[in-house]
Amino acid sequence: MSAIPSDLADLRRHIDAIDDRMHDLLIARAAVVAKVAASKRNGDVAFYQPGREAQILRRLAARHHGVLPVASVLRIWREMLAATVRIETPFAVAVLAPVETAGFWDLARDHYGSHAPMAAYRSLGEVIRAVTDGAAAVGILPMPREGDPDPWWRHLVLHGAIAPRVVARLPFGCRGNARADGADALVIGHVAQQETGADRTLFAIESAPDISRARVLALLSSTGLVCTFFAASERAGGTLNLVEFDGFVPAADPRIARFRAQCGAALYRVLPFGGYALPLPAAASLPGATKG
Repeated sequence: MSAIPSDLADLRRHIDAIDDRMHDLLIARAAVVAKVAASKRNGDVAFYQPGREAQILRRLAARHHGVLPVASVLRIWREMLAATVRIETPFAVAVLAPVETAGFWDLARDHYGSHAPMAAYRSLGEVIRAVTDGAAAVGILPMPREGDPDPWWRHLVLHGAIAPRVVARLPFGCRGNARADGADALVIGHVAQQETGADRTLFAIESAPDISRARVLALLSSTGLVCTFFAASERAGGTLNLVEFDGFVPAADPRIARFRAQCGAALYRVLPFGGYALPLPAAASLPGATKG
């Protein structure tokens, strides 16, 4: 880069020249995205790839330096990534937004862009139906909690393999000024999980009522699977469990096969429930954080 001028007028001209180069690069990037979209239409590749987006943001956060807050860089790129997804395919977002809170709407807007088509729904079931029926590409739902009397994930499990699954977790970077009272959200959709190098994977496990939570956890641990979350929902004739594992765990993972074998007839089914790329550590995306 050429030497930076010292007087105000020259500095402003220098900024304008940089803006022009940045704009030209954005135009060029969008043209490449359009070519990528055409290539995807000729194959069997999903237009929306949250794993790929996570890798892009992690790489930028790792290489960032200087006085511009890394949180601002991530916000800029999130807006750009969201816009380029809409270049490739129609993309609408269904958001759980009951009257008493607007936090999930804020998280969705920050992640999927200020111009993404978004619709607010008052109930969990409405969000799930919007994604299931294709009215929305993704849906924003609260993080599962142990002890929920009627957990939303249970309804997806009962719909079987055709139902949407977890594809991302929000926020991925800095929370900013989202009105969420510290609550995170999960994103559901019809996109297959991609391994990114730092992941969580979810499975739904349906078992006989006489196999305890402690027994399920012990058997999972014996296979080498590290459980990071566990929630159970009782139903007639059995128990539905939502289990989150550390790392990327495909359905064909041999540890899952060993778990099936150890459970025997007490295990009714093990259903992949998606997963997500681990969000960036909070310290990496705080406003004002710099490297180098």
